[in-house]
Amino acid sequence: MSGTGAQQSTADPIAAARVEFDRALQRNIKGLGYFASPAPVLGASAKDVLIDRGTMRLYHYHPRVDEVYRVPILLVMATTNRGYIFDMVPGQSFVEFLLDAGYDVFMLDWTAPRADEGKLTLADYVLGFLPEAITRVLDETGEPDLTVVGYCFGGVLSVLWAALHPDGPAQNLVCFTTPVDFAAMEMFQAWADPRFFDVDRLVDTFGQCPADMLYQAFDLLRPGARIAGNIRLFDNLWNDEFVKSYRMFDRWAADMLPLAGEYFRETTKKLMWENRLMAGTMDVAGRAVDLGAITLPFLHVVAEHDHIVPSAASAPLIERVGSTDKEQVVLKGGHVSLVAGANAQKRLWPKLDQWLQERSL
Repeated sequence: MSGTGAQQSTADPIAAARVEFDRALQRNIKGLGYFASPAPVLGASAKDVLIDRGTMRLYHYHPRVDEVYRVPILLVMATTNRGYIFDMVPGQSFVEFLLDAGYDVFMLDWTAPRADEGKLTLADYVLGFLPEAITRVLDETGEPDLTVVGYCFGGVLSVLWAALHPDGPAQNLVCFTTPVDFAAMEMFQAWADPRFFDVDRLVDTFGQCPADMLYQAFDLLRPGARIAGNIRLFDNLWNDEFVKSYRMFDRWAADMLPLAGEYFRETTKKLMWENRLMAGTMDVAGRAVDLGAITLPFLHVVAEHDHIVPSAASAPLIERVGSTDKEQVVLKGGHVSLVAGANAQKRLWPKLDQWLQERSL
């Protein structure tokens, strides 16, 4: 008996080493496949491009059901990132979800500003691009009104537009993680501290805010996140679903857009430095912005664990909007997982559908 036990104890380390070797081999094989395989195709839902001019893109997605709500939806993307976060792969696409629920979906998306667009200002976005997209949506559908849904700074643009157009044509306004108190964005305040950050010199030198600079600023909000993410990827290389999800979100997060110089200069000074939205002194091209003038049905969704737009920066928005039909919802999730991924499918997407149903007839 003692001899058999001794043989077993001697064999166990060898068997354990063999298992670990096999795992390492499989991880390396999967790793080679990861680097050799093409990036996932994102933003592939069938659509028509209605406007393609400079930095501006307007898409109209093809319907997927026969019965469609009367009021169309215009998604307004943040100007720092591309809109395919709303349209990941089939089965994990917010756009696909809305289409299947019976909504007529449009999206105002962005690309890098052309060299001759460095002089674009906030007014060009709020009083130019957004109204042009809205007019085209109404012309395309033949409807007198629409729902505007803004994400992050796309929400800021939407709120500014709605405040300056209190008589419509928007029927509903929805914002996700939209900042109003920029003083509460403490890390960005540190990066943009006017004692150290010369925005005039940056814009006058480059004509824009480079994408690499924005990427580093977002990355530094959680300096260990990328290393931790790579470790999780290494540990889960044989999990195809994990790898698929990692690649989708990593590609989007790294796909930053530069910002037009004057637009970046103006938003830095008026919003980051002077916090005019919170102070009630904001203007666009000299036109005073009164958030209390927004009286249409309003839904604002805040991410509980948002490290980009903390809840302290976004939550005060609901108090300043003048609507009587207004609701603010705090959902678990981060800035990105709020709108995309498994958590979004269980939380945000059904909530938005529920809220819109009776307001889209």
